[in-house]
Amino acid sequence: MKELHYSDEYIRNILQEVKIIAMVGCSTNRYRPSHGVMQYLQGKGYRVIPVNPQYVGQEIHGESVYHSLADISGPIDMVDFFLRSDAVGPIVDMAIELAESKKISTIWMQLGVWDEEAAKRAEMANLRVVMNRCPKIEYSRLL
Repeated sequence: MKELHYSDEYIRNILQEVKIIAMVGCSTNRYRPSHGVMQYLQGKGYRVIPVNPQYVGQEIHGESVYHSLADISGPIDMVDFFLRSDAVGPIVDMAIELAESKKISTIWMQLGVWDEEAAKRAEMANLRVVMNRCPKIEYSRLL
């Protein structure tokens, strides 16, 4: 995996502008990284909406779990992916399709998550893209 370089200003702007994050692949298991990242981001004032078909009907940190992005009513600023890289593409495509109606502005792929083709499609749809980074780490580093 090649290293991507994003300016601190680019990352900081994203973290300051987004308010509502859909976390795709969030887990109810408190030992999974997504569980802790969700809690951390909530503590910093973000609303984090968990998306995972495996846990629909349950709650994670006080938020109901949704089956897909399309099931979330209301706006989403950023879609954060806790998925294998090979599973990201179709959900990025859904985010692109929903971008205007849901106000999605950013696709964020967690550490180790990388899909250059999906990133290109998102950028062509005027979405900001971050790959192979964690918003928790970036928030603590920059804000």
